[in-house]
Amino acid sequence: MDPVVGFVALAAGLIIGLGAAGACIGIGIMGSRFLEASARQPELMNTLQTKMFLLVGLIDASFIIGTGIALWYTTANPFK
Repeated sequence: MDPVVGFVALAAGLIIGLGAAGACIGIGIMGSRFLEASARQPELMNTLQTKMFLLVGLIDASFIIGTGIALWYTTANPFK
C-alpha cells in the first residue's frame, strides 16, 4: 500500500473525528446555555428554542459537509 493512500485515510479519519467532536461539544454547550437562559426568562423559551434548533441544524450541516469532503478525498485520490 502506498504511504500517500494511508495518509489520506488518516486525514479523512481526523476530519470526521474532530468534526464530530467539535459538533458534539458545540451542541452540548449551546444546550446548557439554552437551559440556563430559559430558566432565567421562561417567557423567551419559544424564541430561544427556535433559534437553538436552527443553530443545531447549522452545526450538524457543517459536520456533514466535512464528512462528505473527507469521503470525497478517500474515493477520488489524485495520488493513485
